[in-house]
Amino acid sequence: MLGNNLSTLLALVSATQVAAVPSNCPRRHPPPPFNPICHVTQYTQIPAAVAACTHITLDNIRVPGNRTIDLSKLQRGAKVTFAGTTFWEYAAANYPFIVVSGTDIEITAAPFAVLNGNGPAWWDGLGSNGGRIKPNHFIEVKNVTGCSAIHDIYIKNYPVHCFSITNSVDLDVYRIRLDNAEGYAPNNVSNGLAAAHNSDGFGVASSKQVRIRDSVVVNQDDCVAVTSGDGVVVDNMWCNGSHGLSIGSVGGKSNNIVNNISFTNSIVLNAENGARIKSNSNTTGSISNILFKNIFLENISIYGIDIQQDYLNGGPTGKPTNGVKIQNITMQNIWGTATREGRNYYILCGEGSCSDFTFNNVHVTGGGKPSSCNFRTKGDFDCDGKFVS
Repeated sequence: MLGNNLSTLLALVSATQVAAVPSNCPRRHPPPPFNPICHVTQYTQIPAAVAACTHITLDNIRVPGNRTIDLSKLQRGAKVTFAGTTFWEYAAANYPFIVVSGTDIEITAAPFAVLNGNGPAWWDGLGSNGGRIKPNHFIEVKNVTGCSAIHDIYIKNYPVHCFSITNSVDLDVYRIRLDNAEGYAPNNVSNGLAAAHNSDGFGVASSKQVRIRDSVVVNQDDCVAVTSGDGVVVDNMWCNGSHGLSIGSVGGKSNNIVNNISFTNSIVLNAENGARIKSNSNTTGSISNILFKNIFLENISIYGIDIQQDYLNGGPTGKPTNGVKIQNITMQNIWGTATREGRNYYILCGEGSCSDFTFNNVHVTGGGKPSSCNFRTKGDFDCDGKFVS
């Protein structure tokens, strides 16, 4: 249980908030030009509303199987509000539940609204690794620019990955609650495994000046993962049951450059990993200027802090490669506990591919497996005395 540790952390987070990446927007959410207000109650009415209106309410929408709420052609300055319960019916198909694109747009929800992804209809313990054909992303945010925001939304029981944010600039995502808690329990087709799998909360790629903040993620994979991009700020997150706060995996994709990313003032509980940087084996790319600061960890079952260059989806190779360069990594004020099955720290760099790591006030304890670090950092960090050549 968190007990006094949680109270201490919350006090620290409150006292040490850091400034987000400055926005280029003179003001947030400029009012759109007046167009008729559309109150939509049927799925089939959505295309006409998107074409005609800048103020759209989607009220108690029941989405047929293999159908997407398509918000990819929103007018500039449009605001979309989800109200009541939005529910997706089952279909054995891979398709996004929601697609969002536009400039100066706002996506939000009314008080007490729920976006119910009907996850149990798809969950089989395998996620995107096989089994039933599933919708891979709950919401795809693509090519969103110019003072846009997604905020105050409650999403429950999404099938696999939730947010995919790509090719977007100056986007503010805040006060989001992702709740896949029901997926921790096995079901009758998951062979004793947690029914939900690969349920990443937020994935960011090829985007700039994106802020993800003040949100709660209860899931079974990465809480937040940045695989490419520049100037991404992740702040004041509460993550439970996840694979932690992650850079990567990097390498082998269309964009393999990650620069100027910060994870700050956050809590990671009951997770496989805490703070993580991973590059794929035998690939190329660059990871630079990364900050993890003021992070509390509890009950971490694999790695409290993990930097590894041997990553494969099927499992690490144990033999790091050096095609992805990792440089200027700062970890500061990170503390908490690992389990007896976990390690406090693990750093596995390829030959000559890591440089300028500075760790200060990093204290993870309780791991039953020995720490191992093959790259020596600056600062007061000693890797539990387990620096190796």
